[in-house]
Amino acid sequence: MSLRSLIDQLVPRARADDHLKRDLSEVCEDILGSHIGHAREPDLGVLAELMRRQIAQSSSDPTVSARFSNLLSRLLDQSVLSRKQSALHFLQSLGPAPRPPSILNSAFLPSVRGSVTYNSRVRSSRQPNIQPEPPIPPVADILRDYRARIGSCSNSRKPHLSEHLLLRDTLFLVQGISGKYVRFVETRGHYAEDEARLTFVEDAKCIIPLNTRTLILRISELGHLYNRVSSFVRSRDGKPGVGMIEQSLCHHLEAQLTEYYRLVAVLESQMAATPTAEGLTLRRIEVWIDEWRLKMRMMATCVEGCRDTHGGALVNLIHGHTANGDPFVRNFTDDLLQQVSRPFFEILQKWLFAGELHDPYAEFFVAVDPEMAHLQHGADNNIDSLSMPDGGFGLGSSAGMDGEDDAQRDGLEGGLRLWQKKYVFSKDMLPNFVGEPFGKKIFSTGRTLNFIRYTCHDSDWIATRNRMNNADRVLQYSDIQALERSIDDAFKIANQRLFDVFIDKFKLMDHVRALKMFLLLGQGDFIEQLMDSLAPNLARQANTLYRHNLTATLEAAIRSSNAAHQPADVLRRLDARMLPYSHGELGWDVFTLEYKVDAPLDTIIDPDAMTLYLRAFNHLWRLKRIERALGDGWRRVVGGARAFIRVPEYERDWHQTRIVMAEMIHFIRQLQAYSHLEAIECSWMALVEFVTKQEGDLDALINAHRTYLDRVAKKIQLISPKAGKEEYLLGVLREIFQIILQFREATESFYNLTLSEAARRDAERDEERGVYANAQSTPASTEPLSQAVKRIKQYTASFSEHAQALVHGLQTHPDLDCRFLAARLSFNEFYRTRKEKEKDRAPA
Repeated sequence: MSLRSLIDQLVPRARADDHLKRDLSEVCEDILGSHIGHAREPDLGVLAELMRRQIAQSSSDPTVSARFSNLLSRLLDQSVLSRKQSALHFLQSLGPAPRPPSILNSAFLPSVRGSVTYNSRVRSSRQPNIQPEPPIPPVADILRDYRARIGSCSNSRKPHLSEHLLLRDTLFLVQGISGKYVRFVETRGHYAEDEARLTFVEDAKCIIPLNTRTLILRISELGHLYNRVSSFVRSRDGKPGVGMIEQSLCHHLEAQLTEYYRLVAVLESQMAATPTAEGLTLRRIEVWIDEWRLKMRMMATCVEGCRDTHGGALVNLIHGHTANGDPFVRNFTDDLLQQVSRPFFEILQKWLFAGELHDPYAEFFVAVDPEMAHLQHGADNNIDSLSMPDGGFGLGSSAGMDGEDDAQRDGLEGGLRLWQKKYVFSKDMLPNFVGEPFGKKIFSTGRTLNFIRYTCHDSDWIATRNRMNNADRVLQYSDIQALERSIDDAFKIANQRLFDVFIDKFKLMDHVRALKMFLLLGQGDFIEQLMDSLAPNLARQANTLYRHNLTATLEAAIRSSNAAHQPADVLRRLDARMLPYSHGELGWDVFTLEYKVDAPLDTIIDPDAMTLYLRAFNHLWRLKRIERALGDGWRRVVGGARAFIRVPEYERDWHQTRIVMAEMIHFIRQLQAYSHLEAIECSWMALVEFVTKQEGDLDALINAHRTYLDRVAKKIQLISPKAGKEEYLLGVLREIFQIILQFREATESFYNLTLSEAARRDAERDEERGVYANAQSTPASTEPLSQAVKRIKQYTASFSEHAQALVHGLQTHPDLDCRFLAARLSFNEFYRTRKEKEKDRAPA
């Protein structure tokens, strides 16, 4: 009655016109029953930003935007206005831009959002007309036009469709089936699975109200999600190539859909049992399915993730939702992960506690390199053949100790290469709840057990497995702390067993110590005996040497030194051979010792390591040869001093020669002391300390040995870390070696010429005394002696120049030991003082 009184008061014409009064009443009731004016007003800052964008689109003048900012600040400063946000919202609605979208336009289901066409009509009808058009039509005509635009002019007189009829369609919708009055319309295109539209079918007698349509729209989201999940499960049923983790996901989804079918059955039974108003309604259906809507959204998210991911990456994708703040979503995801991750943990348990990789669908974060999957171990006659699902670490054939060099070298290459390349760590397949540090431990532990079983042929590996207390425990997602403890325990026990196998069974340190004694010249008496025996042969041309002679000499040197007390397994690996040589090279240049290793020692002492050993041996062997040459020369010079007295004019030259030779001997001995103490022994102590602690895995042991060897090779060869100058000092040192050998030859020539001259002068004195020799001696010229002295002086100056360059380079070397070597070579600033004297003497 109050509404009709208001109409009579505002519209006087309606007092006498009942038809107009009834129309106005219906329009007002429609407006009051609609959502017009009920939309939530945006925030004040959002409204200001929307108005700024509206002004920027409508006007390119920057002063307009500045003026708006000024007016806005003045409006906000007004203390009289209490509803500033409402006033600003009203002003914004008067503009030509549309208002912010309502709640219907932000539905959760994007596939059915486009089907709500009536919403846009409602929004467009709410835009007031700012520009009046003359003549102004009557109010009744305006309202009639409004009702026609929203579709309620003709429908307002029609009754609403019974909710009981819509209940049946709604139950069909939640099962993904179209009903009589509400239907799914599938779109065709590239994203056909993601697009779905909802249409309402009305007859000429009844209509579906707007609020009912909105409610059905929200309920139909569940049916659309159900279609996506069920179609995914059906597509994976019986499909080849589906991984175990994806199959587990499908199994869990089927279990969830079965529970969902029970819910639908309950709703249908309630609808059939109580068709009255007190029974099942659309509102009650929405309440019933609210929990399942969240579940279906999570399941649909997993289904979408399966398109681009699989295996551990899929587990990682699902685990990402466990950080959700909603307890329901978090608990549902935990239950889902508990089921889906079972195949992952089964693979993990076999790899972690047995070293076996059973992963037919490549779902684990440990994978086998396809190029090396076919490689197998050579069978051990004393050990039963063990079968591996993935082939394990292995070589195509094991090289024997007496095999050809090429075959031996290929065998040596395979050990480390297979350890590093056979199994690959895939970070993309690693779940986040495991973490990369634990993932690396799992990867290392499995490889270690695999290596112990199939490379080391350790028959006691089962005892190692029994020491793992968690080996028989079932790993699962719900107990991550136990998983971490199992990983740590398995890592420690497996690597402890690996160290024991290498050190006790295969005597790793005995072989590394043998390499230090023989190839790094640590066995002094053996090296002296070998060099004494080989010196006459190595002084000849390289093409005149034979390997069997070198081998026989090597065996004789071993028997005549303390090296004979070494284990037989060590001595049988030592051999002598010649490097490839060119025309004119001597035996000194091509001789080398060789130490042969086989599996599994070739994993640590690999071909690259043997190359570094040989380089170090060649350098130290050359240094030893020069020391021997200088020692022989010093003995001859000192022993022939009485003969030099008879040639007094060269006594000063011989004195200077002895000084230079003593300087060279000091230089070489300081280099030898540095090489054996600072370079080799200090590095050896660091390696022994690491092996004694037995920390880390096989990679750590390989790195420790490689660090030891790199340090030795770089220090004794004076390698610099500066780019472009790495081998500068090594080149200078090699030139010094060559100069010393040339100086030694010149000294030998000077010695022989001096003895000849002394003999000639003795013959002349005998002839003057009337004593005649058996043969008539011919007078000799002093020219060869002067030439020999000149050569000695040239080599002396060249040696001094190169020694000064080497000392200067060592003084600026980044390595502290090298700088200390420079102080030992020039302990009293000898070379710096000589250089200053030469500079002072140069201008004169």
